[in-house]
Amino acid sequence: MEIAVDNDPGLRREMMSRSGATSVPQIWIGEEHIGGCDEMLLLERQGRLDGLIERALAAP
Repeated sequence: MEIAVDNDPGLRREMMSRSGATSVPQIWIGEEHIGGCDEMLLLERQGRLDGLIERALAAP
């Protein structure tokens, strides 16, 4: 799911509070904060991204 925070100051504050980051995108897989695009690409290069996604999809 994508949540646009660009034009909603309340949602942007919530994103910053939850992630500790001010830049977008901030990526969560399930409830786990991944970081930005660079961090997601690093997980892919490490072969860890698919496992995170599978676990998130399997969670209740």
